[in-house]
Amino acid sequence: MKYQSVTLKEIAQIAAGGTPARNKKEYWDKGNIPWVKISDIKGKYLNSVGEYITEEGLNNSSTKFFKKNTIIYTIFATIGEVSVLKMDACTNQAIAGIKVNEEIADIMYIYYYLKSIREKVLDIGRGVAQNNINLSILKEMRIPLPSLDEQKKIVAVLEKAQALIEKRKEAIAKLDELIQSMFLDMFGDPVNNSLNWDKFKLGEVGTLARGKSKHRPRNAPELLNGKYPLIQTGDVARADLYIREYKQTYSELGLHQSKMWEKGTLCITIAANIAKTGILTFDSCFPDSVVGFIPNEKSNINYIQIWFSFLQKIIEDAAPESAQKNINLKILGDLDVVLPPIDLQNKFSIMINKIDQEKQKMKQSLSQLEVNFQTLLQQAFKGELKFNTEITA
Repeated sequence: MKYQSVTLKEIAQIAAGGTPARNKKEYWDKGNIPWVKISDIKGKYLNSVGEYITEEGLNNSSTKFFKKNTIIYTIFATIGEVSVLKMDACTNQAIAGIKVNEEIADIMYIYYYLKSIREKVLDIGRGVAQNNINLSILKEMRIPLPSLDEQKKIVAVLEKAQALIEKRKEAIAKLDELIQSMFLDMFGDPVNNSLNWDKFKLGEVGTLARGKSKHRPRNAPELLNGKYPLIQTGDVARADLYIREYKQTYSELGLHQSKMWEKGTLCITIAANIAKTGILTFDSCFPDSVVGFIPNEKSNINYIQIWFSFLQKIIEDAAPESAQKNINLKILGDLDVVLPPIDLQNKFSIMINKIDQEKQKMKQSLSQLEVNFQTLLQQAFKGELKFNTEITA
């Protein structure tokens, strides 16, 4: 079925926000009007923000007041992010508000359409010096528009598929919670040592050493693009218990000025992201912003990693701050580790690895659900969606 094509401005009122002067306290102090920044946009619906402005700030700036159920869309820096306001709010200049005419267009239909074209919008933005699109481009975007009744049917199918994705994400999050809960049940609170286990310095229960890279790879491209995995702080921070993938590699020259760490090493970040951890599933190099920990006979690598997860925020908050927060090898080595008997640690390790195996199956299923959802999105706006299609996990 071929849909009629309309421009976004034909079915919606569109305006960008603004920022009240930061040096005017009366525009910010004790404000009660939500003010949306890009970092506040984290999902389909937006119902909380980090900052508020006053009535005076609203009236004396270029920001706009958008009513609940307005679609908000990022047009500057991080472009193509989309959400639906679940409250009245203002936005900054990087965000446009799209107030849909609900007599001819379904809000969620437009929301899903904007999600479906994000890659196209990113391509448009990359052609601009500051990676942005302007309101004119947004207003002239063409929307395939079936009847309102068919729009709602399309949304119902997409919402059902989206709900399956969210349920799978919730199930994965519950497995993370289970690991934390199991740790507390077996070992008590590691912060106050509620079960009075023996304490050791981290440097006494394993070998700690910083990664090595004599040269910054970005200043020496000849070090890169070989066959040797290179892990950096972001890879560790994104790890899910285990580091299973890498984005960068060293050449023979890169390896020569670095050091290869063995599979099973616990990587601990000491700069930018503080005390984030991940266990290598392959031999890899990493720079001196990451510390490698190899346990001795007193400790189990999985136990130490989960112990770190309880202390991470405390360690990060206590980190000295210069140009950026960081800690050193001495600070790590002097950390007091609450250490139960090794057989109990090993039992815990077996249990969490079984949970992790289940979690990886769920993540594979989630990945397939997300691929299926993208297919549905593309079919929906080409008039190819079959409404009697069974949607299952």
